[in-house]
Amino acid sequence: MSSTTPTIQFFAGITEQLDDVRLRRNARTGVRSILLIFKNLKAVEGINSFTKQSLNSMLLTDEEGDINVTPSSTRFIFGGDEGDELQRVECGVEIDQDDHWERVMRFMHRYAEANGMAYQETGE
Repeated sequence: MSSTTPTIQFFAGITEQLDDVRLRRNARTGVRSILLIFKNLKAVEGINSFTKQSLNSMLLTDEEGDINVTPSSTRFIFGGDEGDELQRVECGVEIDQDDHWERVMRFMHRYAEANGMAYQETGE
């Protein structure tokens, strides 16, 4: 049985390292969302003049295949002495279909396991 290491890419061939994930559910609408947090993005390193561009799509790949995701929000957070150092990028993804949510969650579990991340549920 062949196994594919789970990857996240904004641009083909550039694999990103996820630093944190937050799962949420809107109590009013029931829509679930995932906030993916990246402290560094290889796709924008060294090209600060382009960091304000939107990241229109994300490719999540694992042993089940590819998932094309369109972020509903992307925030670039800057800091440092001059306020121009990219500290992190937050990509929000809303998922309203159960089968899509289940597929993304399978990916997230595989990604966490492959990258030594701990998964913890909060009692909300």
